[in-house]
Amino acid sequence: MASDKKIGIKLSEKDRKFREFALSGNMWQVILTVCMPLAIYQIVNHIFTILDTMMASHISAQAVSAVAYLSQIQSMISALGMGLAAGSSLKISEAYGAGKYEMVKKRLSSLIMICFCIGVAVVLCMPFVPFFLRITGTPEDFITIGAWYFVISLAATVVGFFNNVYIAIERARGNSKRIMYLNMGIILLKLSMTGVFIYILNAGVTMISVATLISQCVLLAIAFKNLSGRDNVFGFSINAVTIKKNVVMPMLNISFPVMVEKVAFAMGKTVVNAMSKEYGQLTVGALGISNNISGAVTTVHNGFQDGTAAVISQNMGAGKIDRSIDAFKKALVINCLWGFTGWVLLMLFREQISFVFAYSKEGLNEEFRQTILKVFMYDAFGGCVPLGINAAVMSLLFGFGYTKISMIINFSRVFIFRIPVLWALQNFSTLGSESVGIVMMVSNILVAVMSSTICVFVLRHIIKNKDKFGGVKDVQAAF
Repeated sequence: MASDKKIGIKLSEKDRKFREFALSGNMWQVILTVCMPLAIYQIVNHIFTILDTMMASHISAQAVSAVAYLSQIQSMISALGMGLAAGSSLKISEAYGAGKYEMVKKRLSSLIMICFCIGVAVVLCMPFVPFFLRITGTPEDFITIGAWYFVISLAATVVGFFNNVYIAIERARGNSKRIMYLNMGIILLKLSMTGVFIYILNAGVTMISVATLISQCVLLAIAFKNLSGRDNVFGFSINAVTIKKNVVMPMLNISFPVMVEKVAFAMGKTVVNAMSKEYGQLTVGALGISNNISGAVTTVHNGFQDGTAAVISQNMGAGKIDRSIDAFKKALVINCLWGFTGWVLLMLFREQISFVFAYSKEGLNEEFRQTILKVFMYDAFGGCVPLGINAAVMSLLFGFGYTKISMIINFSRVFIFRIPVLWALQNFSTLGSESVGIVMMVSNILVAVMSSTICVFVLRHIIKNKDKFGGVKDVQAAF
């Protein structure tokens, strides 16, 4: 590849102003400016995901359970692209903050090429979908209902690899509003198509994934257009693609733990779903719906986590360690306040929410509604505030490159605090479907305690070793 050629680099005035703002502006203003559009997008996206679930529930309770189950398996695969994009974009932000614009160009272009290779590998695995679903313990009824749903979802996942990179790049350059507007438009398109397929054409769950694929392709076309400026710092250029160690390895080193963490987390949720089958298929669907309802609060934390991590990495790259730590503190306060407010609102309207999800074209399924409520009460209590704390800590760890530590924390959340607890409840208690809600509560609270404890030691280390951070070197070497 022609990576040794001179690469045309041009920093736009908008990108230059954002860099100055991120490195010297009022931190409350910086965090809110960067994170609020991401948080709004996340919550709107989640609301539409809930509406998507409601459309699936219109088909039948079994259909929504199948979609909830298969979506977790799909998440294991999409986690590869998401982890790569999340980790690598932090290295791009770090180089951006340090003013190393040629490095930004090389990392961006090389990242897109790596995603292309992963996408090809996933496409080659598509013929083996039924076998893959069976070895993951997927019930035969779900395979019958959702095999084609899963195949088409995989195609959408491949397209999503590139879209995740594009969104991460826009986040790194501070274009949070563009992310919000683009994604909200794509979500509206996807939801409209799903509504037509389900309510007008009376189609099955497969057409839900078709709507997702089409909407992802539209976003890909927009991404291609916006990244086509070869001379722009944030434009793809084949001449900038390289396999040189100083370009690629820092991205892979920081991304690999994130990829492993996201895949393991999705795998763990799949295991929990499989274990939940002991309480019946309705419990699997109720758990997925409960996660969606609680997610109306916790997904905002994700927006602040992503945005804050980008701000931290930019300031760290410029050697402004105090500002990086201040960004974390601001995100922590916001997440805790929002988490408590959201929990209160969910408790006030829990009955009304449960009725919405328990309706299908056969009418109200009261057993399903009661199952949703039993799981949700525990899930919401353990998720809204604790996961806000955990998200703030993750932004600190991601921003400073401590992705191996974040991997350990999130691995513990599922494989130490969740699966063993569910096994114990199933074997040593007489509790029913509420067990899965209790497990969610326990794991979320314990992971918040764990991440907070680790955060204290990490902050002390960062403050003690300020002079070792900054520039575009691999900051994990400072630990």
